[in-house]
Amino acid sequence: MSLTATSGDARSVTGIRIDWTPYLVGVGIGVLSWLAFAVVNAPLGITTALSQVAGGAATPILGADAVAQNAYWKSNPFTLDYGTLFLVGTFFGGMASALAAGSFRFEVVPQVWRERFGGSPARRLAVAFLGGLIAMYGARLANGCTSGNGISGGLQLAVSGWTFLAAMFATGLVTAALLFRKA
Repeated sequence: MSLTATSGDARSVTGIRIDWTPYLVGVGIGVLSWLAFAVVNAPLGITTALSQVAGGAATPILGADAVAQNAYWKSNPFTLDYGTLFLVGTFFGGMASALAAGSFRFEVVPQVWRERFGGSPARRLAVAFLGGLIAMYGARLANGCTSGNGISGGLQLAVSGWTFLAAMFATGLVTAALLFRKA
């Protein structure tokens, strides 16, 4: 299931046009990054908080002792901090954006996927889960995600941030070319 927001000519229920241009969004992300550093002295990032929440969610299932003995969750214990608020805010901010644009809808199999790979919900969800698993593993292996390495690192002019952005865009272009090439 995905929550989809479109850009461009979308209109909200109130008839007010919402156009999320990349320039406006870029300025917004830059200002948000400045505020994050000014208020909490931390870069934007979401995967550490997601890992912390996963440890908190695993506690009732695996037991507190098992989670406490896990080396990864021991170094990333569950806390309600800036990262957790950023994680929750990202979800609700995306939902508010889609609602404001009048483009909120539930989709299990988006049209672009259906046209290329068929309408199987099980296949779509399995591939989405696998892609998320690979992306999360890579982000934790790199000690940061797109927002942590790319946005925050890029804004700080870190070589690692710019290297990550170049690799991310190159990988995205190659993946899109392979997945959506003309049959």
